[in-house]
Amino acid sequence: MKFKITFFAAVLFCQISFAQEKDSTTVNKLSEVTVTTGTRTERVLSSLPLPMSIITSEQIVKSGVTRLNEILNEQTGIILIPDESGFEGIQMQGLDAAYTMVLIDGVPLVGRTSGVLDLSRVSVGNIERIEIVKGASSALYGSEAMGGVINVITKRPVKDMFSGSLSYRYATFNTNDISTNVLWKKKKFAANLFANFYSTDGYDLDESTTLQNVEKFNNYTIQPKFYYDFSQNLKLIVGNRFYNQKMNNAAVIESENYNGDAKENEWNSQIKLEHKWNSKIYSEYELYATNYKNDSFLNDENDVLFEEAYYNQWLFRPELRTTFSIANDKLTTGVGLNHETLDRTYFDHNVNFNSQYVFVQYDYNPTEKWNLLAGFRYDNHSEYASQFSPKLAVNYKLSNNFSLKSSVGYGYKAPDFRQLYFDFTNPSVGYTVLGYNVAEDRLNQFEEQDQLLSRVAGISFDKPLEAESSINVNFGGFYKRNKLKIDVNTFYNAIDNLIDTQVVAQKNNGQNIFSYSNYNKIFTYGIEYNTTYSFTKEFVLSFGYQYLIAKDKSVVDNFEEYQYIRNSDLQTIKINKSDYFGLYNRSKHTANIKLAYTIPKIKTNVNLRVFYRSKYGMFDTNGNQILDQYDTFVKDYFLTNLSISKDLTEKVMLQAGANNVFNFTDPNQINNLAGRQLFARVQYNF
Repeated sequence: MKFKITFFAAVLFCQISFAQEKDSTTVNKLSEVTVTTGTRTERVLSSLPLPMSIITSEQIVKSGVTRLNEILNEQTGIILIPDESGFEGIQMQGLDAAYTMVLIDGVPLVGRTSGVLDLSRVSVGNIERIEIVKGASSALYGSEAMGGVINVITKRPVKDMFSGSLSYRYATFNTNDISTNVLWKKKKFAANLFANFYSTDGYDLDESTTLQNVEKFNNYTIQPKFYYDFSQNLKLIVGNRFYNQKMNNAAVIESENYNGDAKENEWNSQIKLEHKWNSKIYSEYELYATNYKNDSFLNDENDVLFEEAYYNQWLFRPELRTTFSIANDKLTTGVGLNHETLDRTYFDHNVNFNSQYVFVQYDYNPTEKWNLLAGFRYDNHSEYASQFSPKLAVNYKLSNNFSLKSSVGYGYKAPDFRQLYFDFTNPSVGYTVLGYNVAEDRLNQFEEQDQLLSRVAGISFDKPLEAESSINVNFGGFYKRNKLKIDVNTFYNAIDNLIDTQVVAQKNNGQNIFSYSNYNKIFTYGIEYNTTYSFTKEFVLSFGYQYLIAKDKSVVDNFEEYQYIRNSDLQTIKINKSDYFGLYNRSKHTANIKLAYTIPKIKTNVNLRVFYRSKYGMFDTNGNQILDQYDTFVKDYFLTNLSISKDLTEKVMLQAGANNVFNFTDPNQINNLAGRQLFARVQYNF
């Protein structure tokens, strides 16, 4: 570990030292990037008072990845954690996937499993850029944005043109990815048509077992988008996205093999009218609808139906936004409503949420050096108490090269359908999980049926389940000079009313009944550091690092309840408070080093990325119900990804590479690391 920390420090020292040296070559100034997600207005990234980063289309192409989860997993401060279903959820600033909102062109994806969105269902073939806002963003986006927002922005024709690309990528595990993207614009009409087909045989880290880690599947995406300019001041956008996936469904239950299929279908449609009233007033009228379905079944060895499951979610959302330009300032207002329904297995009826919201944001520039961003959002919801979410952010420009930024915001996460309406009894073991809103009636039914042994005293369901809430604070700085760019951000999150399961009763069969309640408080804090140094126009080195502490406040405050463990010799020993490691699946240290090298003479790009994650714990292994230094940990590890691209002509590109070059796997602990994956790709641009 000392070697690793010394190595990271050496990289930082070298970058700063090189920046201080004078270079006789032409200075390669780092370009300004315009973003929209953090404020819902166009802002230059370096002047934004919020912790935000960008992934460009050029970075995506050179990395050689094809799915959204793959490119996000290469970013500082973002870790993708697989859940029990195998889907990878985003962890930012130490917060779980349920607290990060994922958007495509500003509208949300739905279809979460236990709070996790399957991001592998999003292809990167038509992405212009990905904007990542870290920290509470409920002041603009409401629930699910308590930890941050990821906005995938697709390509758009900007002038009269006909262009596009066609690419094919083949990789290990018989993985095929075929994409085409066509951009066309003529006078007032424009269009973007994207299509993708993806298939893989999956992978198996332990061939001695019947099941693979990932079963065979294939999917396709069709994404047409149309634009019509009625005039310079009135423009229409109509976009659709269709996604379909079919996957082998397999399970082993009590030593019996079961097989079937699992299907996913997603559809969303966005209609937006952009209206520029005059030089000072700009409005957007948006109507969005989306539907996500997941159906699966299992048959036994005699091909008789054993189990069926379904999931059908709808979201309907109209929204109106208007921005008023006042001298150097901007006032943005918005109003909208959400109508959301879900029909799924283990719900006794189709349930729905209705909410109305309004938000206001003022982008204030009193002087050239100061920028203040203040705003709030008010949500009125049918199933939980109203939420008021304020935010304040400040950027102070000390010089043309150096600025300080700070923000404080309130975030919230509404109880989801599962936490309110779930009604599941495990058929083989016998335990039951009940949503908060159905728990009282179901417990009474169990009593009437003489299935209940006892109820836990002091637990009632007479008050509504409250939304989780958080306070998020960020403070950092941005430095840019000549060939060097440095971005530093420290963060703190305090989450109250965390919703978790607890035992509420016991059955006559000895099994527990669980439900949900507000009772935990957690906090996370740390620092993120990103730096880029351009030695020359052809050679760029980047380094990123995150230090993270994430803990349960009730454990810290009442450590005497957790201070005794059983060691390997089954002896009871006492541990210290400092031995409490923190929340599960969190690493204190994560880092990356990225090297981009261009060889102009042979039109070749080399892209090397090295990622480090320090140890983390998955389970309590010594009986005290917390993660401490004496539990079993997943050891720290490095991963290396390499891609090499060559332009054969102006229109044809060849690419080859490997993800996880050194074939690191840990089958017993990490089920989403498939080992070395070689790939080759050809792309034709027209």
